[in-house]
Amino acid sequence: MSNGLLSVAHTRAQSWFGRFAPGIFACVTAACAAQFLGQALDIPVMLAALVLGFALSALGNQDAGRPGIDLVGGTVLRTGVALLGVRISADLLTFVEVDLVLSLTAMVLLTIAFGLVGAKVLGRGWRLGLLTGGAVAICGASAAIALSSVIPRNEHSDSNLIFTVISVTVLSTIAMIAYPLLSLVAGLDQREAGILLGATVHNVAQVVGASFSVSPDAGVVATLIKMMRVALLAPLLVCLSLMFRARTSDGVQQPPLLPSFLVGFAALSTISALDLLPSALRGPLGLASDWALLCGIAAAGMKASAAGLREVGASAFTLIVAESVFIATVVLCALKLMS
Repeated sequence: MSNGLLSVAHTRAQSWFGRFAPGIFACVTAACAAQFLGQALDIPVMLAALVLGFALSALGNQDAGRPGIDLVGGTVLRTGVALLGVRISADLLTFVEVDLVLSLTAMVLLTIAFGLVGAKVLGRGWRLGLLTGGAVAICGASAAIALSSVIPRNEHSDSNLIFTVISVTVLSTIAMIAYPLLSLVAGLDQREAGILLGATVHNVAQVVGASFSVSPDAGVVATLIKMMRVALLAPLLVCLSLMFRARTSDGVQQPPLLPSFLVGFAALSTISALDLLPSALRGPLGLASDWALLCGIAAAGMKASAAGLREVGASAFTLIVAESVFIATVVLCALKLMS
């Protein structure tokens, strides 16, 4: 009896491995290569993973590779989003002020609204406006990946995600060099410079690099401001998930009230912010999140096509640039008014 059960389990394991292994291996290989290139050439790792994934996009159209790539681009990617919650540190609670939270929330909502309006003006769909606006307003590539998991999909979803991740990564790298100079030209003190950089630069790594180049004090302020922006991702995802579920027609099977990965993200964010997460777990979970997102974004690159990216077009990049200029202008004006 036990031998029979073991034989069935072994057969199922072989079947699962044979179906998913080729695609998973391709994604992991691309992620490892991206990690190596990112460290060797000092380029954003997410961007390297996207480019390598796109170079292997032919695998996404083959029967052998598609199941594993879909698994990594779906389940593994969402797991990485859920694990992002460990990045919310207890230090945030000592820095939280009601006025600051309200100001950051208003800034995020205004930027998303600007993205939606800008997309309509440029003749683009609301999905692109919401995706790019949220990525610019919150935390760049990570926010884009998380938002793409709750925005209803269409035939342009993968191309929109890839284009958004590439654009915000490139713009964030430019901002890392330009915004410290902007803070000097604007006559901001170290605390104000930290607020500007933390509230406007898209990706976390670039925020750290830009702000600590100004001063250690500016670096601490910018990092905490950036983490507060990241913390706003959880309520935004919950609100969007509930809104899209409410808009689902009666004749269509509705998605779950809250996706499991979103529940996991919210739970980990709360546990981490309250300093209830053992320090021994924080590092490994953060590393697992990084690798899951890296493999997932490589999978997204493999599922894209050159034709799809061309359809996104220059107007999408124009929209992301406009959103970036908008958020920087709003923060600068707010700092000048407060001073």
